[in-house]
Amino acid sequence: MPNQKILYVTTELYPYQEDSNMATMVNKMALKMYNDGNDVRVFMPRFGMISERKFQLHEVIRLSGMNIIINDLDQPLLIKVASLPNERMQVYFIDNEEYFKRKQLYFDDKGVAFPDNDERAIFFARGVIETIKKLNWVPDVIHLNGWMASFIPLYLKTFYKDDDYFKDTKLVISIYNEKDAAFNNNIEEKLKFDNIQGLPALEKPSFRNFIGESLKLVDLVLKGDESLEDDLESMYIGVNSEKKDFVSADAINQVY
Repeated sequence: MPNQKILYVTTELYPYQEDSNMATMVNKMALKMYNDGNDVRVFMPRFGMISERKFQLHEVIRLSGMNIIINDLDQPLLIKVASLPNERMQVYFIDNEEYFKRKQLYFDDKGVAFPDNDERAIFFARGVIETIKKLNWVPDVIHLNGWMASFIPLYLKTFYKDDDYFKDTKLVISIYNEKDAAFNNNIEEKLKFDNIQGLPALEKPSFRNFIGESLKLVDLVLKGDESLEDDLESMYIGVNSEKKDFVSADAINQVY
């Protein structure tokens, strides 16, 4: 079914990250749908290991310049874009010097989780939503990949609940065996600033518990890895949203 507008939101994408199943899956799914004649766009963070020169990223001035307010602190949003190497499909990068300049994803060189991972996820989720609206492009499907992307349904169903821009958009989420970590920097206060309160995940806030929260808010849950670790498998089994087992990238069109 061509001519669908499909937005992939991911934290990893080949070739910007090379050694992960998520990066490979999102690359293959997006290219499959793009080559089938759909209007496909991909959004991801511009982590510091992504070379702007090598991958020919350039800033989109008309989309940049917004500020995202997190817990009463203004953070400037920069939008950069590039074509996937050897392809014509565009990838949009959410950037901010404070949150995404560092070379690592979520953990420092000693394996300690960054204390601002919660703010980075909030900034990324709101940055994607605001930029899509600024593009004046309404996706038929938003396919979410990675724990950071799981904040998007949370915000769409709460902070943006009275905004009908995405009212006809279907939300799909893929679950991957990502490393878990706790949020230890008062995420409850930061979400409360955006009028988001009372989430069960706040009792023990972590990457995976926020994934579990988002599974309740989407239209379809997929396994991103063929076999999930026990706690993720339990989340998958227990969720009431429609779900499908692992689907190969070549067959992803059947999902949409």
